[in-house]
Amino acid sequence: MLLRVFRWFGLLLITGSALLLFTILYLKSKPLPPPEIPMTTKIVDENGRVIDQLDNGEHRDPIQLSRIPRSMVAATLAAEDQTFYRHWGFSLKGIARAAWVNLRERRLAQGASTITQQLARNLYLTQDRTWSRKLKEAALTAQLELHYSKDEILEMYLNKIYYGHGAYGIQRAAKIYFGKPVEQLTLAECAMLAGIPRGPAFYSPFEHPERAKRRQRAILDTMAKRGFVQRAEAEEAKRETIVLAGKPPTENAASAPYFRDYIVKTAITQLGLDEEQVLHGGLTITTTINLKMQKAAEQAVRQYVGNKKGLQAALISIEPKTGYIRAMVGGKSYRESQYNRVFAKRQPGSSFKPILYLAALQNGYTPLTRIESRPTTFTYQGKTYAPQNFGGSYANRPITLREAIARSDNIYAVTTHFRIGLDQLVQTARRLGVRSPLRPVPSLALGSYAVSPFEMGQVYATLANGGVRNPPTGILKIVDANGQVIYQHQPRPSQTVPAAPTFVLTHLLESVFDSGGTAHRVKQMLSRPIAGKTGSTDWDGWLSGYTPELSTTVWVGYDRQRPLPHRDARLSQYIWGTYMHEALKNRPIVLFRPPEDVKGVYIDPDTDALATDTCPHRVLEYFLAGTEPKEPCPVHSTPTKEQESPSIWDRILQWFQ
Repeated sequence: MLLRVFRWFGLLLITGSALLLFTILYLKSKPLPPPEIPMTTKIVDENGRVIDQLDNGEHRDPIQLSRIPRSMVAATLAAEDQTFYRHWGFSLKGIARAAWVNLRERRLAQGASTITQQLARNLYLTQDRTWSRKLKEAALTAQLELHYSKDEILEMYLNKIYYGHGAYGIQRAAKIYFGKPVEQLTLAECAMLAGIPRGPAFYSPFEHPERAKRRQRAILDTMAKRGFVQRAEAEEAKRETIVLAGKPPTENAASAPYFRDYIVKTAITQLGLDEEQVLHGGLTITTTINLKMQKAAEQAVRQYVGNKKGLQAALISIEPKTGYIRAMVGGKSYRESQYNRVFAKRQPGSSFKPILYLAALQNGYTPLTRIESRPTTFTYQGKTYAPQNFGGSYANRPITLREAIARSDNIYAVTTHFRIGLDQLVQTARRLGVRSPLRPVPSLALGSYAVSPFEMGQVYATLANGGVRNPPTGILKIVDANGQVIYQHQPRPSQTVPAAPTFVLTHLLESVFDSGGTAHRVKQMLSRPIAGKTGSTDWDGWLSGYTPELSTTVWVGYDRQRPLPHRDARLSQYIWGTYMHEALKNRPIVLFRPPEDVKGVYIDPDTDALATDTCPHRVLEYFLAGTEPKEPCPVHSTPTKEQESPSIWDRILQWFQ
């Protein structure tokens, strides 16, 4: 009889061992779902200040186990799993205790929570207390133990677990509660943090300091009992006064939400990063945004269109010498509409004309080229085209290029378009960065084809930079969760249009802000050299302009092309002037500097000849070297000596007059 019992026992032992071995081999061979520990990707400005965090509310700063203090590891083991390094994922003592409680309660009232089991639950499962979920948890726990080392499991746990107040992972928790990285925590602080995951709301030191302190003391006692620390160390830590970082943080909206969206899209579509890596990979994306300028841009938009129902605005501000995007506003309220109007295609109207006139200056035009300003009908491919000036206003005389720009004369623009050849405008627009579809038709001179503020921002930034185009840039550097640089911006400047005609155009565009110019209001808001051009259609209001240091494009209008009253179209000018005033506040005044192959002379505006000392009016004008007037004014008494180009002091005095 006894022999039979031994035989049955041996058979059961062999069978059980075989089943156990089979189970282990099966779980070992079965692929484990990749651990999903989303890490917080941070988007920061050029100075490292956080713009936003991409984490779906799980604010997490990943950290390697080797950087976590031994006292933090020991406190966690004391609080959660004292035999972690000795078991295979399950605590027999804990299982027995939980089984007894569950039998007594006749329900799943308690579980055995080793660190590995908690990790399996947090990575792959819900918190439901059902038998099916417990069986899945057991299988996943065994797989974690088979596929990962103890240190890897503990590192994942410390980076995954929730510590309350929006802090996921030990590094984020250290910053939230104590305002410093985990590497700098004291033993007392480690013990207090280790006690929070058991009940983040219940043991919050912000909300329940006494309860959190009692939990900390219990953990310190366990650490001393288990030999993790000396008893004296534990007692000293109990006496240490805990100083919290301050009030628990609240959720803050992104500082530049439209720009944030643009950065995410750029990283994925242009830089080729995986979407999951960008959104949850723990990256640090350093951008070109300047938060001071961004705040000024958002405030200017709110100030002028915030209370006008349905009216929208877009603003993009670019540093010409680098192409860095310093501010971007895609609408007046991101909460109400996430559509970024910086990339919306709208007719630019007369703000497109500087591209035409740049082409004209490269094809024989000078600032003194005169064209009759009167109602004109043009014939094109057997059809007629009869543009009109705004309000039916015509000079009814030949006007210069400078006058045409200041008055935004449409007849001058279309005549010029025909004279230089319709293809020239399209080609010049392409060189300046316009990528939207364009056709060489007469109306293109008046901005009839839709382009985006982003494109117009690039055009004017190139003009401001003397014809050197720097593609608009929003990302300077991307660093992964391990501190490795995975992207570094490399400047790619290119001289797409010559510097000389670009400067001459810039000097002409300054007249837009003078008395009688279409943007004369802005001059009262910004006392420094500025160049640019307004644009308006029945649905859109534009101002694109620049100083040597900053180029900004503003658009206002309605999303569904609702007619835009002229008084509202002018709001683009007020937004532009208000923003530029704040963005450039306290910066020294910088003049536009002419290149060597440009010559400045004083002319008599009545005769378009070189001014003499006796001419009643003298105007400083710049020309491509060799195209300037050679003969002195024939009306007034004239000296024979040709005038010299004005000095820098002459230019400063002329600008202030």
